[in-house]
Formats: sequence, C-alpha cells, structure tokens
Amino acid sequence: MFLISRWRTRAIIALFLSLVFALSSTLIAFAAEPLVQISSDPYTNTTSNHKTQVEPDTFAFGNTIVATFQVGRFFDGGGSNIGFATSTNAGETWTHGFLPASTVFATPKGPYPRASDASVAYDAKHKVWIISWLGIVTPSGPVDVLVSRSTNGGLTFGPPKVVNASGDFNDKNWSVCDDSASSPFYGHCYTEFDDFTKLNRVQLSTSTDGGLTWGAARTTPDHTCVIGGQPLVQPNGTVVMPIDDCFETAILSIRSTDGGNTLTRPVLAAQLLNDGHPGAIRSPDLPSAEIDKSGRVYVVWTDCRFEAACNSGNNDLLLISSADGVHWTLPKRIPANPVGSGVDDLIPGLAVDRSTSGSSAHLGLVYYYFPSINCTPSTCQLNVGFISSINGGASWSAAEQLAGPMTLTWLPLTTQGFMVADYLSTSIVPGDDDATPVFEVAKPPTGSSSCSNLMTGAPGQNCHQATYTTPEDLLKIVGGTNVSNAVAPSNVSKPGLSSPATAF
Repeated sequence: MFLISRWRTRAIIALFLSLVFALSSTLIAFAAEPLVQISSDPYTNTTSNHKTQVEPDTFAFGNTIVATFQVGRFFDGGGSNIGFATSTNAGETWTHGFLPASTVFATPKGPYPRASDASVAYDAKHKVWIISWLGIVTPSGPVDVLVSRSTNGGLTFGPPKVVNASGDFNDKNWSVCDDSASSPFYGHCYTEFDDFTKLNRVQLSTSTDGGLTWGAARTTPDHTCVIGGQPLVQPNGTVVMPIDDCFETAILSIRSTDGGNTLTRPVLAAQLLNDGHPGAIRSPDLPSAEIDKSGRVYVVWTDCRFEAACNSGNNDLLLISSADGVHWTLPKRIPANPVGSGVDDLIPGLAVDRSTSGSSAHLGLVYYYFPSINCTPSTCQLNVGFISSINGGASWSAAEQLAGPMTLTWLPLTTQGFMVADYLSTSIVPGDDDATPVFEVAKPPTGSSSCSNLMTGAPGQNCHQATYTTPEDLLKIVGGTNVSNAVAPSNVSKPGLSSPATAF
C-alpha cells in the first residue's frame, strides 16, 4: 500500500462503504495528561464539518508562541477559515481568534470561499508575526498564496497580503524568516509553495519588508517536482529546505545561499519508505523539519524500513540531520516503540530548542499513533504521543501518551480519508525546559457515531474536534537512554505514485 494524492478523489466513497461497518460510539476520548483547549470552531455554514479544526502549525520567539490551523473542514479541500491561538507567557495562558478578510465566512468577509494550509513565522527585524495560507477559489483551482500579518505580538492579524496570485493551482505553502542579526539577509522572510499546475514545481518567494510585499517566485534549475517543503534559515543566512519529491518516495534538500534569489538543484537526503496506515486515515508523509543554534537541520518523517516486509501498515519515526543541507546522516529510528510491536506512528511534529545545538540539542516530538495496525475505521484507536531527547537525538525518553484513544469516524471525512492533520507542530521557547505541542483531539459527535456522513461525505454539524496543548511546565524535555540499534533490511522497495501528490 502506498500514499495517494491528497486531492485524488477516485473511488474514495466506495472505499469507505467497503471498510466502515458496525460503527460504535461506546469509546470515550480521554487525555493521559491534562490538556488545555486553545481554540474551537465557531462557524455554522452547512457546507463544511463543524465543529472541526485540523493541521496546526506553531512557532515560538521569545516567550511568545503562536499556533495556527484550519477551521471548519470541507470534504473536498480547505476550511471555513484559518484560526490562531497566541500565548505571550511561554504557554501559560492563551488567547485566540480567526483571520479577518480571508474567506466569505470571516469577519469582515474576504474574497475566498475556503482557506487551507496555515503556517506561522516571526520576522524579528520588523517585529511582525506572519501566518501564510492558501486562498481557494475553487477546489480545482486556482489557489492563491497569501499572508496575514500581526504587528501587536500575534494578538490580532490584519487583512491578507498576496504572495502569489498567478492563477495556478498553488499548494502546500510554508514560511520562515531569517531572525539572526548577524546574517547578511536578516529580516528576509521566505514562503515556499508548490505549483501543481506546473507539475508541483518548487517555488520560493521572498519578502524584505515584513511580509507587506513579496518578490517573484524562484525555482530550481531543473524545476524540481516536490511537495511539502519546510524552509529553515541557518545563522549565516543559508536557506535549507527539506522537501518530499512529488511522488513521496524521497526526501530532498534544496538550498539558497543568496537570500532567495536563486535555488540549488536538490540533493537526496533520504529515501522515503511508507506503506500506508490502517483505518483509512488521511496521512501524507510530509517531513517535519527544525534547526538548532548552530544551524544543524533535523528532519523527522514516517517510514517502514525497519519493520518486516515493509508492507503491513506498520511505520516508525525516523530522524536525519545535516550541518550544511548537503551532507546528511543515515536515517535513524526513533525508539517510540519496539521494532515489530505492531504500533504504527504517523504525522510527526518536531521541535528543536534553538538555544541548544549538536550533541546537547533538545528535541521534542509530538505524533499520532495506532497501538495496533489490525483495525478498521470503526475499531482503530488513534492516540497522541510525545518523546524527547537532550542529546541531538542520540537517545530518547520513554514515549508518553498525551491524548486518546479516538475512533476514526469521530474525525471529519475528506476525499483522502478521515482527517485529523496532514502535519503537526511542537515549539520550545528558547532556553525553556518544557515543550508546547499543539494537536487536534476528537471526541464523540453529538447524537451520532460519525462526524461526517460516511455514505456521501456530507458534512456533519455536531463534531467535536478541537485544538489542544499541554499545560505550561508539564511536558519536560527530559531525554533518556532509549536507543534503537535496528538495522534496516536491504531488500525493501516501495512503488511510487502514478501522478504527483498534492497537499490541501
């Protein structure tokens, strides 16, 4: 089994008719740790699922943490709006809101029927928080790339500014800013996106004025076909962008050494081997990437190479790193569970404390997991896990459960399966001893065993999938002595997709 395009709709309804049966709502969602809800869906339009929120991103600068996410998920792509939640005291308390002038459901109303794929960054030079997102004109395109700016510490955001409105189907944006005062490109902000109209060609646009205006998008000399890049900026100003190839069979690395004016040809960082996940959950294998104080880049993804046969829906979390974006370590298995345990790990969200580095780097990782792969949409149990390292990933703490179990039919249904997130995020306030993961938790829908209509995909209005974190100071970065000495089999191969993937 291999990953499918996040937009491909062929035979999806038939898949669910064959898989979903004898639905039960007897399981009660619970948190293994105390949780703090930081947002929920306030919208009531009947065209999308309520109350639902999906795929959060976070960023921390100083004591401020800003999270952003989709709100009111549509069956065939996007949400009713983009939400945000902000803590100015390292996660102790939170305020929340929703972007203005974005979609027709926003206050005030904006021009777009739907919004998707929120990402957040901070421009230290201009003191501006930036949320980048996609404005969906129709589910088949065009799709514009936009940013909304906050000049008051992430407490409110203004109307959007255009990054790219080429009329193409633009996809999977991600933003970052150069926050190193010693960098020659201090104050440059970068937004990566993929032009699906042009076969997922990688695009990188640059702003030098706090996101008010954006330059023409640049691509690689070979017009690399990609999906899901996460640009990061080293202290010397070099942009390193870990990114999937567009068939999700390899992790590539693309760089810019001149402030985003040109991009290098990609180098291979690692082969990507993923044999899918149980229960018809939507889970593309997008990389999660972060950077430490020295500029070392860390990448985590979901991979099956250490499991027997690599064809059972049993995937692990893998880590690679690089000091220059060109030379990468061999993939190392993160020991969240033993090899052969039958546990399936998916959708990682990595954090690195940017005040630490190298063999003393502090890493925190949130992820979802299935305790058993032998399950169906009505029996699979989805949990939230967390694990940490204080030595750059050389060894790890014991994994702990943050939330769950959740039944998949509590999640909103999309054309690509039941959706909780395409990506997750964790942030560490620099120098702090705890992590702030942000994730979605679903509870049983009111008066029904499923969030959406499983026969038609029609949206439900009584779902309960909201955005949560852990209380400040609860989730310590403790590390531990757990290591993985597993050796990957040499005869593993994985078929590629028949067409490029997309990411809404």
